[in-house]
Amino acid sequence: QVQLVESGGGLVQAGGSLRLSCVASTRTFNTLRMGWFRQAPGKEREFVASISWNAVRIVYADSVKGRFTISRDNAKNTVYLQMNHLKPEDTAVYSCAIDPIPNTGSADYCGQGTQVTVSS
Repeated sequence: QVQLVESGGGLVQAGGSLRLSCVASTRTFNTLRMGWFRQAPGKEREFVASISWNAVRIVYADSVKGRFTISRDNAKNTVYLQMNHLKPEDTAVYSCAIDPIPNTGSADYCGQGTQVTVSS
């Protein structure tokens, strides 16, 4: 059974930065498209970013383009989300995902998530 363990969330002031990490317990990590979703209270899950197995194809939601960067280290079974210039509207639970479909709320599997809170 695959496990995704996210870390790196926390409380930050607007304009600040956070780096999220997600470690996947699967031997096939280096073949998988990975990504991140987020869900704010009372809202539907929202696609944030995805990265292909070889990091050639990367997709971002319009709301985070130019501020967030997704990356991966296949040797460490880890995918990252560097978040800069954070805004209060970025506040949400951020979840790592296996094979996310860009610009949808769908994925094969999602982790439990890590809370990101941006204060104004």
